[in-house]
Amino acid sequence: MKKFLALILTLAMALSLAACGGGDKPADSAPADNGGDQQQSQPADSGSSGGGDESYNISVILKTTASEYWSYVVAGAEAYGKDHPNVTVKVKGATSETAYDEQLNMIETDMNNADIDGYVIAPLQADMVTTIIAGQTKPIVAVDTDIDAPEVLSFVGTGNEAAAKLGGEAAAKLAKERGWEEIKCIEICGVQGDSTNEARKAGYKAGIEAAGGTFLEDETQYANAEANQAVACMEAIMQNHPEGIAVICANNDDMAMAAARTAAGNAAYENTVFLGFDGIQSACNSILAGEETMSVCQEGYNMGYESVASVVRALQGETLDEFVDAGASIVDPDTAQARLEQLQGYLA
Repeated sequence: MKKFLALILTLAMALSLAACGGGDKPADSAPADNGGDQQQSQPADSGSSGGGDESYNISVILKTTASEYWSYVVAGAEAYGKDHPNVTVKVKGATSETAYDEQLNMIETDMNNADIDGYVIAPLQADMVTTIIAGQTKPIVAVDTDIDAPEVLSFVGTGNEAAAKLGGEAAAKLAKERGWEEIKCIEICGVQGDSTNEARKAGYKAGIEAAGGTFLEDETQYANAEANQAVACMEAIMQNHPEGIAVICANNDDMAMAAARTAAGNAAYENTVFLGFDGIQSACNSILAGEETMSVCQEGYNMGYESVASVVRALQGETLDEFVDAGASIVDPDTAQARLEQLQGYLA
């Protein structure tokens, strides 16, 4: 009888332990199920597929943020985020347009950031960027300067050669009106080898020659897109050409304005046409003050906005156009005030 009761007690204890073990399994599996739900919802939250209510984190890496022109690209990119609360836009850029390693480090860091859903890049060294982005499956859109890589879905920018040709033709025409018999042009360039710089140079040359002028390519000056270096370049031009030059064109407005200020007071350059590129506020003020003569306007604000919009559309499953041309126009004394007011509105 005692053995029988002991057997009953033993069986009861075993059943009790088994019941406790069965209760632990659902408790242990609940976090796993929740984790699985979180993983399934992650793509929707990160914006990896379609739908307008998903959250997106977009990295925008520019050549620099240390110039007026790039401030419009920044403003446009950030405006897209303000207009679309589900899109977080983080903009950064190198300290200058020759800070190559700094920008490459930014790009490499963000390429390895799992929290970022898509990228906008304005490359300083497009060939080096091609290597860094190789194999990236998240959407990449190039802005201002194209990147020749299969990972890049679209390029948003200015048709630089066509726009510069427009400027070259307008500058040559005005130079003739100012009394120049020989339409000679020297360019103060940006960074040698930069694809945008080379496209603008080719466009200026084509425009000047189409108008019957001569583009003195062998006398091209490189100023690394910086105004202080453009001063030295203009001084060299005046020394080499004391008779004056009909047209001085520059790769951006900062250099064109610096060249115009440097030549101020030199009678041989009194009627020189100083042509810039970008159409920024300071250029408009300079044109209105009779310093820089004219500028090729590109729409930096629109480029910034559209480049982020393109990344979002790609995340939502849309196929992008390979090239989105932001357009270009010429600003001169007749149109400078209207252009100035437009740009002021972008940064308000």
